[in-house]
Amino acid sequence: MRRAVELAGSNLGATTPNPTVGCVILDRSGVPVAEGRHEFAGGPHAEAVALRRAGSSAFGGTAVVTLEPCAHVGRTGPCAHALRAAGIRRVVYAVADPTPIASGGADYLRAAGLSVVGGVLETKARRANRFWLHAVAKQRPYLTWKFGGTLDGRAAAVDGTSRWITGVEARRDAHELRAVHDAVLVGSGTVRADDPHLGLRHGVRGTPPARVVLAGSAADLPADARIWDESAPTLLLLTDAASAAHLPERVHRIAVPATAESGADVSRALEELYARGIHSVLVEGGPRIAAALLRAGLVDEIVGYVAPLLLGAGPSVLADAGIATLADGVRLDVLETKPMGQDLRITALPGRAAPSQ
Repeated sequence: MRRAVELAGSNLGATTPNPTVGCVILDRSGVPVAEGRHEFAGGPHAEAVALRRAGSSAFGGTAVVTLEPCAHVGRTGPCAHALRAAGIRRVVYAVADPTPIASGGADYLRAAGLSVVGGVLETKARRANRFWLHAVAKQRPYLTWKFGGTLDGRAAAVDGTSRWITGVEARRDAHELRAVHDAVLVGSGTVRADDPHLGLRHGVRGTPPARVVLAGSAADLPADARIWDESAPTLLLLTDAASAAHLPERVHRIAVPATAESGADVSRALEELYARGIHSVLVEGGPRIAAALLRAGLVDEIVGYVAPLLLGAGPSVLADAGIATLADGVRLDVLETKPMGQDLRITALPGRAAPSQ
């Protein structure tokens, strides 16, 4: 199962709108003979790939898979039927399929006389398939907030300079993070101040993510900004659709309601993205948009690249998030810390409020 989870996690973000799944086939004596993963939406599922590679060695063996085998006919046939037809006698899976249309594979296999065990390494398998599991459960994309900052929490110096706070290793890693998400999101302030392109650089390969700009009005967004080019789809979420008349026609305009603070409703914005098949979003906007999303409880993961640099003043990585006292602070559950050259990458999940003393 650890190998199956590794297979699934290695293809995170490449299978939207499908889950990422890994499978390992053991022969009747328990020896691994084949493995596979779901490579892309519309392609064969992980079980089908592994069974094809195993051939006759699968007969009487065991299938170890990260997600309950599907029991429905979509663009491919049901995996539960394929496992039975191949002569598999035991199926071990990590996570039960949460969707009504595809679930039921475990029950079908048990009824057919196979031994079925679920819940093995479930936490690790959920992490490997977090984008899809979150999206189908919450009906909104999984949101990762990424930032680069100094050791004292600054995103730029007083004069606005911010290139480069982090080193080349951290910047390349950030582009790899960008590559696994369906979309990358910034606010209108970032477009005006930085003119970002939001494509893939530093030798990172893959499909460039869709680019999303969240704005109230688009009136002051430049028509020649790099983000409007044809290298990837660009979606503009705004409260005043008429204000975007000067922008290129290829920019997809999506109306969202305004909040009491006159900003775009971030919850509705994410719902609009999910409705368009986007299951994961990397937030690379400035401190205000990060604060709005954190305040709304919409940040699912945080990846911070911290540089061994002190500035003492300048814009913070996070603006006012509505936290008035220490007891209300967002306590982070740190998953990993990893050196990136001279910098440090911290991966964490927003947890409970800071404990009071």
